[in-house]
Amino acid sequence: MNQFEYSLPKNRPVSSDDLLNDLRSVSESINSQKITQKEYVKLGKFDVSTFVNRFGSWNEAVNKCGFKSGNIVNYSDENLFENILNIWQQKGKQPVRRDLNTSPSKISQSPYNRRFSSWAVAMKSFVEYMNNKGVVNVAYTEISEKQVKQGRDPNLRLRFQVLKRDNFSCVKCGNSPAKNQEVILHIDHILPWSKGGETEIQNLQTLCDRCNLGKSNVE
Repeated sequence: MNQFEYSLPKNRPVSSDDLLNDLRSVSESINSQKITQKEYVKLGKFDVSTFVNRFGSWNEAVNKCGFKSGNIVNYSDENLFENILNIWQQKGKQPVRRDLNTSPSKISQSPYNRRFSSWAVAMKSFVEYMNNKGVVNVAYTEISEKQVKQGRDPNLRLRFQVLKRDNFSCVKCGNSPAKNQEVILHIDHILPWSKGGETEIQNLQTLCDRCNLGKSNVE
């Protein structure tokens, strides 16, 4: 026999107790007192913004329950931009705000709001940085051009430029995460690094994991 469940009357104002009780319910569901916004979005009844408006911040709401927030408070610009790039790579097109609530995003909206004031400004800053037009407060910008060329792995900006040029698809077979979520894209050196190939856009291409493995076997 199914158990009865209590539902809040429609149009009834949500009280602070309602919010905190739902947080406690989610805590029981995941068997943890460390709750992230992403976990709450999946299991909770209310919008995260309601907690922020009521208590001032997500962390403060969680603290009211005597719990710990699983959210990292201070992400670097590099962390925030790399998360956007990962979403863009998976979708094959510009992310929208709701994409922050699902995989592959590992960061919720709040850190973007704290750093850039809004998601729209965050996206504008991301594009400006990728186009090298002004945003300078990113760890990668501290690396000189000479150091970048000496490194094997392309930096964030170069990754984006290669992926965008190749339409976020494998240049060999045309496959992409947007078509098949199991596809993983790699940035590959056309002339291998071990043979003196440079880490620069002319020597880089986008390959799926299967084509990249096939190339390695041939080499």
